[in-house]
Amino acid sequence: MAKKSFAPWSAETAQGIKTDPVNSNIEVKQEVIPAVNVGTVNTNTGEWIGVATSDEIFFGTTIHSAIGNGETVLAPENNIRNYIDMTGFKHIQFALKPSRAGNYAIATVMGPATNSYANLSPVNAGADLKGNQSQATPQDFEDIFYDSAEAMTADVWNIFMIKDILSDQKLLQFKVVNNSGGISTMEFAFMRLV
Repeated sequence: MAKKSFAPWSAETAQGIKTDPVNSNIEVKQEVIPAVNVGTVNTNTGEWIGVATSDEIFFGTTIHSAIGNGETVLAPENNIRNYIDMTGFKHIQFALKPSRAGNYAIATVMGPATNSYANLSPVNAGADLKGNQSQATPQDFEDIFYDSAEAMTADVWNIFMIKDILSDQKLLQFKVVNNSGGISTMEFAFMRLV
């Protein structure tokens, strides 16, 4: 801990007259104390909730084989987890790797029905997520995310970023429709960001 001494200023000192009053120095403690926020305690349940950090890798990998033209798949859909929990996250990157180039429709949906949304069950699984994101039409709900024709390159990861609008969504899936004109195998993965 470093200590500094400060002499009080007086009218005499300002005029250049030297005076030495008794005990003219005041010691001021100066120390740096680090603070780290690792979470909070929920005042309703008493449970500790940690601070979310961004995912460092893509995960939730799902492979859908031989998707016919016009067919729909949901992702993620694997043995570990069949939905995305965005609690504590603001943004999401998702990646699609089709085996056939062409257009694909992409939407965000609720689901699956086998899971609850917080404490609510059943949910309207497969329904497009709705919200009020627009200042232009504040009186109605709109699809939170829908892209009717995203052109994708075959056999490479096509990586997309969605900022803010899916923040804290608890039960999220992506609905992908193959509109490429033929059969395609599709791989999916995602990464959440704070």
